[in-house]
Amino acid sequence: MSLTDTPSGERVHIAFFGCRNAGKSALANAFTNQPISIVSDVAGTTTDPVSKSMELLPVGPVVIVDTPGIDDTGELGEMRVSRTQQVLARTDVAVLVVAADIGMTEAGRQFLEVLEERDIPTLVVHSKADLLLEHGVDREGLFVSAKDGYQMDLLREKVAALWDPKKRNATLTGDLVGRGDRVLLVVPIDKAAPKGRLILPQQQVIRDLLDHGAIPVICRDTELEETLSQNVFSPKLVITDSQAFHKVHAALPAEIPLTSFSILMARYKGILTSAVRGAGVIGELSEGDTVLISEGCTHRRQCGDIGTVKLPALLQKKTGKDLNFAFSSGTHFPEDLTPYRLIIHCGGCMLNEAEMRSRERAAVKASVPMTNYGVAIAYCNGILERSIAMLPECAAGK
Repeated sequence: MSLTDTPSGERVHIAFFGCRNAGKSALANAFTNQPISIVSDVAGTTTDPVSKSMELLPVGPVVIVDTPGIDDTGELGEMRVSRTQQVLARTDVAVLVVAADIGMTEAGRQFLEVLEERDIPTLVVHSKADLLLEHGVDREGLFVSAKDGYQMDLLREKVAALWDPKKRNATLTGDLVGRGDRVLLVVPIDKAAPKGRLILPQQQVIRDLLDHGAIPVICRDTELEETLSQNVFSPKLVITDSQAFHKVHAALPAEIPLTSFSILMARYKGILTSAVRGAGVIGELSEGDTVLISEGCTHRRQCGDIGTVKLPALLQKKTGKDLNFAFSSGTHFPEDLTPYRLIIHCGGCMLNEAEMRSRERAAVKASVPMTNYGVAIAYCNGILERSIAMLPECAAGK
């Protein structure tokens, strides 16, 4: 990913839903002015969700998602419908497409109820208006045509208007530091680090600090003591990769606030409070308990991988118990969470806030505590209180 790209987790996700042959794919193509999906008269042509990034003014960077029909049938059809329902977890704005010559179906009405239950801003749009234009479109609602572009600009305007910009007022560091504050970032470089670039949470924190006028200073964990000994500046805050928590905590004077990139991501995605509560369950784990370790992206596993190797080893050492571990990655998140005693999730930099909160809700519904990598590592190292002390929501909960 280029440093100039907006990551998927930072884009507003706009999903097109509807029955087979309602014209979803043609509408998604016309909306983006790009052929993102194959279009045909054959019902069920779209078999998997298809995504395309674009800019939608005044919203900004968005992801357009075309989905399989909500009324698909048969064994394969049920799998396609399941894929469509999974898209709901990351949907910020929904467009429910209804074929103008058919009208709202029972499947459409039921799906609209689901969207309302999830409190997802939704626009009902009637496609294939060209089939009615010769007779005049005088029915209620928004009628559009992908074939001739009828009212497509109005559709874009109405979709954009559904997004509340206040939902993106969250900040990683803006309320923790001020203009001119020095912030020390500790970034270990090991064999798992991407060649030639920093990982996404580190990029995002650096950009956020610059946006708020702070001055980021970066060093590796191997140069931390040397950096601190130079007495060139006293950092207002130190942010470390969670894997170096213990080393940084030991080297850093107690009066200097310390947290991690992962903890800041949990806060940014809206799950920090529950993650802190969930970490306490680590001390209650029993012999044979199963812990689900979940990542929001997929990557090539290397020796010493944090999710599959380091975290399990740290938990075994902390608890002194023989634990079982299960793993998930990417868009896959188990539907049945009841087999797990605890869920430990990554920072979620590749997932938008809607999907992170959806996973949090699923965990709550299943009565399974959920924490995240950075919070869990801080807990296991006995420094959780220090790592969240400067965060307003945690201080307020004391």
